[in-house]
Amino acid sequence: MDVTLPAGSAWTDPACPVARTVDLVGDRWSLLIIRDAMDGATAFTEFHQRLGIARNILTDRLRKLVEQGILDRSAATDGRRQTYRLTEAGRDLFTAVVALRQWGERHAFAPGETHSVLVDAQGREPAELHPLGQDGRPLSADTSQVRKTG
Repeated sequence: MDVTLPAGSAWTDPACPVARTVDLVGDRWSLLIIRDAMDGATAFTEFHQRLGIARNILTDRLRKLVEQGILDRSAATDGRRQTYRLTEAGRDLFTAVVALRQWGERHAFAPGETHSVLVDAQGREPAELHPLGQDGRPLSADTSQVRKTG
């Protein structure tokens, strides 16, 4: 897929995958729309009710996520509304969303504070995500580095 930013925009850091990803999905509304799509929301009204987002902002973010190939838009069976579903690229964001969720569980809540929990089909929480090297050893900011290509 050839991903481009809207006209008049520029990549924050053209050679950095993290920067490009943030340029595409890094604002809070886009990430929360993606989160809710992963949780089964498909209709404009569902996103609007779940998020409490202004209609014009929701319209803009849905349009951008469709243009960027993260959501697919199609006519609902009644033909009067549009539905939104994650594309393969959108579903590929699941691991990133889980990583953000796990970081939030560790750092964004006071001990004992109530929060939502992600569970599998059997009601179990997922294992903590930890990047591993090719040899299976844990990677961290202290044990890895970014190598420029090209």
